[in-house]
Amino acid sequence: MAVSVDAWGVDLAADLGVPADPAGVVVFAHGSGSSRHSARNQAVAGSLRRDGYATLLLDLLTEHEDREDRVTGRLRFDIGLLAERVAASVEWTSRARATRGLPIGLFGASTGAAAALVAAAGTYLVRAVVSRGGRPDLAGRALARVQAPTLLIVGGRDREVLELNRAAASQLPALWRLEVVEGATHLFEEPGALDEVAHLAGGWFRDFL
Repeated sequence: MAVSVDAWGVDLAADLGVPADPAGVVVFAHGSGSSRHSARNQAVAGSLRRDGYATLLLDLLTEHEDREDRVTGRLRFDIGLLAERVAASVEWTSRARATRGLPIGLFGASTGAAAALVAAAGTYLVRAVVSRGGRPDLAGRALARVQAPTLLIVGGRDREVLELNRAAASQLPALWRLEVVEGATHLFEEPGALDEVAHLAGGWFRDFL
């Protein structure tokens, strides 16, 4: 279902999926240069809905901002702006009729993972965070304020990002786990890699939402 998320005066396009009797809701923060239509996030979201979780996939940039960013590449790395949009979507989700009262988790990819962690550091509403091929290092000092249990999923062949995740994880004060999907590269395009991501994410949200 297409919805519009009010991000403190900015309307963000989003897709809300709500299965019968949802156990919780997961808000997706996509990575740099991507959108709510990301095939990878759509696949994970579909798996989560089959597991009984509502999902909200949203564009963190407006159409105008996205056109600008395709030329400049500036906004996709503006973690502060993206985190504000994620935080606003969490607030919106907590009030929306279809998801009101449900425990909320965040699923972030690439730079979206940093935005998700910064947003989680500033609100008690986020109960769990999952990062797929993320850049948690870009969350900076906010890492030390994240209280939500955090799962970091990285491809075994994505060596630079793996090292960045290991360094960032050591700064997280709450429960965290690093899962390495062997043989997978940054985009988890290898056969079975994305299925493993969905399985790991589903288990994490089952434990903490």
